[in-house]
Amino acid sequence: MEPFEGVPVERSMWLREEPDVERHLRFTEEEFRKGFALIERIDRPAVSMFGSARTPRDHPMYAAAMDVAAGFSREGFAVITGGGPGVMEAGNRGAQEAGGLSVGLGIKLPHEQKLNRWIDLSYDFKHFYARKVCFVKASEGFVAFPGGFGTNDELFEALTLIQTGKIKHFPVMLFGSAHWDPMLTWTRDTLLAEGNISPPDVDLFTITDDPDEAVHGVVDCYRNVCGHVHGVA
Repeated sequence: MEPFEGVPVERSMWLREEPDVERHLRFTEEEFRKGFALIERIDRPAVSMFGSARTPRDHPMYAAAMDVAAGFSREGFAVITGGGPGVMEAGNRGAQEAGGLSVGLGIKLPHEQKLNRWIDLSYDFKHFYARKVCFVKASEGFVAFPGGFGTNDELFEALTLIQTGKIKHFPVMLFGSAHWDPMLTWTRDTLLAEGNISPPDVDLFTITDDPDEAVHGVVDCYRNVCGHVHGVA
């Protein structure tokens, strides 16, 4: 048996010794093709909402995510999440129950949950990087709720793209000051103080506890009536 025979392409492509480059390219093309096809079906501006899959339904952040998603729906925005439970479910549920368009960009993982039931359009990716591209491509901004590695991965991906001018007019709202204020302190007192970022980079995101502010932080920028700091090339 060949060393990598039977290993899924989304895993084998990380191995330097894997010889089948064409297999990797076909896989990558198919992931992007299906993701982009889904995005074409979104008939309105959209926002991506992130947060922990572990947030229970009786948690205040679940209720807040539903409120924020409903607010976007009332403003004519689609709501995109990772399609799972927790904050993702709350976002999809809030959007759908408010009469909006609810989208789930899922991910196939060995021990991961299935897509939640409050989704109108969905696609399950096999690899994170194509999914991350589609989150940004489909959205006019991000709203991040408290979460773990996945939430912060998406957050810092967006901040890097804004900082380097790869995307523009892209507001990032962080919901839940008790969770995000320590990151702001670290950003100012460590990253900025050590010269690892520039002063304008601190303003690339906004922390809020107000659902209406979270919504309008994105919606107003889409309508060109905000003071959002844009990345420059």
